[in-house]
Amino acid sequence: MIEARHLRVLRAVAGTGSFSAAARELGCTQPAVSQQMKALEQSTGTLLLVRTGREMRLTEAGAALVRHATGILAGLTAAEEEIAAIAGLRAGRVRLVSFPSGSSTLVPTALAEMRAAHPGTQVSLVEAEPPRSVEMLREGDCEIALAFRYPDVRGADPSAGAEWDDLVVRPLLTDRLIGVLPEGHRLAGAERIGIAELESEPWIAGCPRCRRHLVEVCESAGFTPRIDFATDDYPAVFGLVGAGLGVAVMPELALESVRPKGARIVPVEPVVQREIVALTLPDLARVPAVGAMLDRLSAAGSR
Repeated sequence: MIEARHLRVLRAVAGTGSFSAAARELGCTQPAVSQQMKALEQSTGTLLLVRTGREMRLTEAGAALVRHATGILAGLTAAEEEIAAIAGLRAGRVRLVSFPSGSSTLVPTALAEMRAAHPGTQVSLVEAEPPRSVEMLREGDCEIALAFRYPDVRGADPSAGAEWDDLVVRPLLTDRLIGVLPEGHRLAGAERIGIAELESEPWIAGCPRCRRHLVEVCESAGFTPRIDFATDDYPAVFGLVGAGLGVAVMPELALESVRPKGARIVPVEPVVQREIVALTLPDLARVPAVGAMLDRLSAAGSR
């Protein structure tokens, strides 16, 4: 095994012509230089230096190794500098995956603060709903995934709380679901409504995970919702509700980025909240840039 420290000593000996001069250049003793050269020759299995008078001369093998050492040591130096820059948050990258309502609310503030504090760190963003976002994290396509999950309403899935057990989970906030009704709806002026009061209504559902949870909540209230439309685009949900095509429940977080037209917001019972988190892998959590981004997301979620 050829060690970098041995290559540095060999290059110093080749440049100065003696063990003593190389020792002065390297700030060590002559016996230390001699020992390291013996170790390097043992590693390579061949003679690298011969003494000619008061100077040391490279053998053919020694000259070849010095030529390679220049590039090897230059590469190691570059790697050390890059790693130091990443560790000091002067460089590096964080690939972030978020669901749409998180992208429009939590992420912009966190990204702006990250860029201001660490301008050398590159942060990218793509959108995906869970569980796809979590799959991307496990597949190595991102460093942080924003995700959400709902409580197991019916208590039928004992593994519901274990889907992220292999990940580092940074809680960000809890997000309440609210009802969205057409302005002219008979319950649009109510202070709050029970979800069972919407049993006969056509429904507009969201992403597959949200749709499944809607069905569970409604069935727990004694009915199965008739879902006429499904879209994970929140402006489209408001548009469909505003046009009188149905009712919906949606995360309160979505209201921060969408202006409802022709629709009224009404709290619903039972109260349902989804848990919003930032996820990463245990090894990635120790990367400084990833840790810094998680801190910014936590701060954005606490506002």
